[in-house]
Amino acid sequence: MSLTPAVKVSRRIAEIGREAWDACADNPAYDGNPFIRFDFLNALEEAHCAVERTGWGPQHLSIEDADGRVAAVMPLYLKSHSQGEYIFDHAWADAYERAGGKYYPKLLSAAPFVPATGPRLLARPDVDQAEAWRLLLGGGLTLCERYGASGLNLNFLTQAEWAWMGEQGLGQREGQQYHWENRGYRDFEDFLGALSSGRRKTIRRERRDAQAQVEIACLTGAEITEDHWDAFFGFYMDTGSRKWGRPYLTRAFFSLLGERMADRVLLVMARRDGQWIAGALNLIGGDCLYGRHWGCVDEVPFLHFELCYYQAIEWAIDHGLPRVEAGAQGQHKIARGYLPKAVYSAHYIADPMLRGPVERFLAQEREGVEQEMEWLEEEFSPFKDGV
Repeated sequence: MSLTPAVKVSRRIAEIGREAWDACADNPAYDGNPFIRFDFLNALEEAHCAVERTGWGPQHLSIEDADGRVAAVMPLYLKSHSQGEYIFDHAWADAYERAGGKYYPKLLSAAPFVPATGPRLLARPDVDQAEAWRLLLGGGLTLCERYGASGLNLNFLTQAEWAWMGEQGLGQREGQQYHWENRGYRDFEDFLGALSSGRRKTIRRERRDAQAQVEIACLTGAEITEDHWDAFFGFYMDTGSRKWGRPYLTRAFFSLLGERMADRVLLVMARRDGQWIAGALNLIGGDCLYGRHWGCVDEVPFLHFELCYYQAIEWAIDHGLPRVEAGAQGQHKIARGYLPKAVYSAHYIADPMLRGPVERFLAQEREGVEQEMEWLEEEFSPFKDGV
């Protein structure tokens, strides 16, 4: 299917529409990633989370085929800061502005507030992917020049997109997260059997101590009510205000998520003395359970590990999912079966005076990240066979 060369810019994803966007996002090659779907991205805009006022000005790109139908799309935002991205470029911004440059605005292709790998160049299955990628990237670079932006950044890319971006001359950045992989476990006990005896005993003790203090419910679909969202939003606000000052998501976002994507939501809640005291929010993909947010308003030893890590592993095993991604940061996840995995981003820096130093930094950083991941697995893997 041939594509027209014109790239359109939409200031709201609703201008493209659910049917047209999801015709691209539902490509089987994307493994049912929930964060690139229309309903998720549109909820962020409707709930005033990812909009101009918060520094996330939508600039979504789309390409049409010869019949006038949307054939490929790219989520894109004009950013006035670097918050909510989880790929940190604050040092670049500081250095550039101290040298007299203007780092903001910048363009960012990402799922807002989500440190999860997923495609950013979305094409319908029946179109030429290579051509779609070329046109979308070209559109992003043209928009960068038009706005006088400092650069075009694409965060948490798939490895295939990252490799291709490098071939197009973009700077390649590599980071790490901690993911759990399902090696065909029959149940949680089978998973524990793959661990060293010391780690097995520790996890059993942590689960026993946490479960003795609370009642746990794993909710999805119609089981999730507005009362659950009220409680969870309280946990989210409490945790967010203690960690970074101003949480990104509004209460309205969670209602929209429950209304439009409840079948993609796993909400793990803990109750004590009849009151909800903690919760962990996960989104369900075709091949992965994605841990996103956690909060607790009452101290219970090991409850964070139970709700965020062990319940996620158990649910993934029970539902045949091959992977759990538990979000950003946290070397403590290694001891609980989550091993280091590479994550990727690509960066076009418009000013050659900044581009050169950034590319040299990225080359050194990639080498360091790869060495650290290898060392972490060798030294701290909880698996008895060393995997």
